[in-house]
Amino acid sequence: MEEEIKAEFNNCSFSIEEDDQILPTLLTYCINYKLSPLDLASSWEAYYLSSQLTGSVVKNAHLDGFLLHLQNEAKEKLNKEEANVYSSNDIDILMHNGSGGPDETFQNSPSSQNQRPIFDVSTPHTNGKSQSGKDLGASANRLTPFGQRTAKFSPNFVFNNALNGANELANQEINNSDEDEIIRRVRPGQKCSLSVISSQPQSGCRFMYDRTENRFNFLENRIRKSTGMFTRTGLYGELADATVASEEEIFAVGIIACDAEGHLNDKSVLLQCSAEHSCGQRVRLDLHNLTKFSLFPGQVVGIQGRNPSGHYFVALKVFDSLPIPNEIACPAAKKQARPIEDAPSTSSPSRVLSAIIASGPFTTSDNLLFEPLQELLAYARRREPQLLILMGPFVDSEHPNIKKGTVDRSFRDIFLIEIISRLQDFTQYMGSNTHVILLPSIRDAHHDFVFPQASFDLNLLEDSRYQVDDITSLANPSSFSANEIIFACCTVDVLKQLSGEEISRNPPNELSDRIGILATHLLKQQSFYPLYPPAIGVPLDFSLAPEALKIPSFPDVLLLPSDLAPFIKVLSIGNENEEVIKTMCVNPGRLAKGIGGGTFLELHYNWQIEKTNASIIRI
Repeated sequence: MEEEIKAEFNNCSFSIEEDDQILPTLLTYCINYKLSPLDLASSWEAYYLSSQLTGSVVKNAHLDGFLLHLQNEAKEKLNKEEANVYSSNDIDILMHNGSGGPDETFQNSPSSQNQRPIFDVSTPHTNGKSQSGKDLGASANRLTPFGQRTAKFSPNFVFNNALNGANELANQEINNSDEDEIIRRVRPGQKCSLSVISSQPQSGCRFMYDRTENRFNFLENRIRKSTGMFTRTGLYGELADATVASEEEIFAVGIIACDAEGHLNDKSVLLQCSAEHSCGQRVRLDLHNLTKFSLFPGQVVGIQGRNPSGHYFVALKVFDSLPIPNEIACPAAKKQARPIEDAPSTSSPSRVLSAIIASGPFTTSDNLLFEPLQELLAYARRREPQLLILMGPFVDSEHPNIKKGTVDRSFRDIFLIEIISRLQDFTQYMGSNTHVILLPSIRDAHHDFVFPQASFDLNLLEDSRYQVDDITSLANPSSFSANEIIFACCTVDVLKQLSGEEISRNPPNELSDRIGILATHLLKQQSFYPLYPPAIGVPLDFSLAPEALKIPSFPDVLLLPSDLAPFIKVLSIGNENEEVIKTMCVNPGRLAKGIGGGTFLELHYNWQIEKTNASIIRI
């Protein structure tokens, strides 16, 4: 069809610029507005003449104006078909191919919604409010590239594939879901117990008040606390000043820094020691004796070496993993955790949990229909997980419609209508057996642009229609326990940022898992965001960071949504002097990618990682 579009434009004496994005965009216009290639070329000719464009080449810069022209043509066509004057809601009904009569009103009534699956993607979700066809693309009946995809809910990667018998059984249950609907509603569910371990800062906190001394204290306290952890083990000898010339081999603790702006390399690595031991001075590191290392700015390390001249500290051995305190390895946080609610008598066995985990964006880039979210909730309705974890962005500030300012309602209204109301319907349908957890992102246009980031304050919802039972919002980052399984989550793309700043060296012929190494750095540094200075675009507030960024207990599952390829990995921390601790690290991917679908995670945790089954599923 792209070739037909190109041919029709050529017949009208127009050529299309050599750009990979133009033809797919024109194809999307054909699908969305139900135009043939000939009709599209004719509309372009009318737009070309009315806009008094010069040249015969269709360029990417013209497409935004052409889209507005097509929208205006569609509305004018509707106005001509009817003699009456319509409201925006009436126009939306006509664009949905709906009659708007009593039958449709009855179908959208709450009583009728209880008698049919309410997560059918073909059913528009209005929640009693009209939606703008221009901005939110309210009609789910409209053909979209996402709606025309063929491979739905196909496994992209399976962890512990030998345990897939449980998945096959679940698939059989899905096929018989209609027959077992009444039984499902009568039988008692297994509700998971939930407790918050760490969720800071609190809603309503002040931010953008950090000062230079906050930055200094943040770094100094990290170095001093890490120094104390190394010293208490008694395994590394007496601490010395790395900036002072000495022929003897010494042990020093400091933070990795770069000698100038730009990316780190093996010639620009500096070690900044604490103000207590070296007055905060820096010394250049000589790494030529090391056969293996992985370093990045902001990393706290212990180093054995010599400083023969006082200008270079020759590193002989690098310890990039902070000693694991007992309260982290065997966290007392489980006992001190703040319960979200008391678990009922039908609660699940300890350390057994089913969960579905997804990360935004939750709508495709060509509209604000939130079709991927609708499909995810329909899938979750069939699978009946105990926990549904949704991580932002929900109202993505990087979405083309939001960046251009072409939406006609507030970002908060979009969040309430498109996200909260759908989750409200979902939790009402599922009952109290499934709990929903929301985590914000710094890309959320309706929320505070700061990191660490407070949770959504769902208690301040003014509209009584938006009930938030069985929906909990946590801070970014945060830690919580579900059935005694500890989850740690951070929605900032720290893996991608670390990959751009880290330098490493490995022995010849030794294979290394770079993504696994990057994820392990967070556990070794016991921090959700160990990178300093922060990456461009990360609004790190140093007055809030010290407590909020600390990983308070070693997690069983570490959730790190990223633009990098989705993965499930088992990370191991420890050395010959410590017990090896394992955690499952997951990047579920993005639920929506461009105009198509992305991926999400389905997890069945069963006591320990070796018996756990997880799948990354392409929506």
